[in-house]
Amino acid sequence: MVAEMKMNVPGPRISRARFSHIYLTLRSRICLLDYPPGQRLREEDLAAEFHTSRTPVRRVLARLEDEGLLRSVHGVGTIVTDIHIDELQQVYQLRVEIAELIGKLHPVHPGREEMDVYKKLLSRCEALMEKPDAREFARLNMEFFHLLMRLTGNEPLKAISERLYYQTNRIWLKTASELAQYDDVLLNEISVFQREMTDIVAAIECGDLHVVGHIRRAHIAMSFARLYAAAHPPEEAAGKDIV
Repeated sequence: MVAEMKMNVPGPRISRARFSHIYLTLRSRICLLDYPPGQRLREEDLAAEFHTSRTPVRRVLARLEDEGLLRSVHGVGTIVTDIHIDELQQVYQLRVEIAELIGKLHPVHPGREEMDVYKKLLSRCEALMEKPDAREFARLNMEFFHLLMRLTGNEPLKAISERLYYQTNRIWLKTASELAQYDDVLLNEISVFQREMTDIVAAIECGDLHVVGHIRRAHIAMSFARLYAAAHPPEEAAGKDIV
């Protein structure tokens, strides 16, 4: 009986690992606009790519649909959702409100190895100032977000923060790519992000995680304001309340 139990253990583990790999890969492709809004995702194609049955693919697509990144259209199939800054206003408002909780709820101070990771990410950001790259900036932003989530041991906060983050994550690439002054916008965003990272690293080194939350809150709010302004020229935004 013990031998049978040992033989049965790897199966679920492998299944969970396969699901996680497919899920993280597809989510990344959506957020990097490798799968642009409106693109159809076919179960059979994904199953063939990941060398698996359609069952785990179907589960992944269902989860991404639940998170608002995909939607099912009758007679068409599963497609990537479109996004607009106006539709994300309430999501950003909630992100702003919970941002500072990272320094309040079960704070976890990083060790030396994690601090090294922070500094490596900061170095990568500084390199982007010299050679701007939108996709690398987006990847760096995602990596930094997940590193920040290690500052709290509150699992519900992590789960909610991650869900909201990925609902808004790709709006920057989509909005910036539509602007004539794309290069200037990209460089400015990298510069702002570098300041945020620098301030956060300094706060962590001082041991004040409460300050980290306040810094994060301020930058999320300012990010929304910049995106909204970019999507709405002054004459269009006149009279609208974006608070």
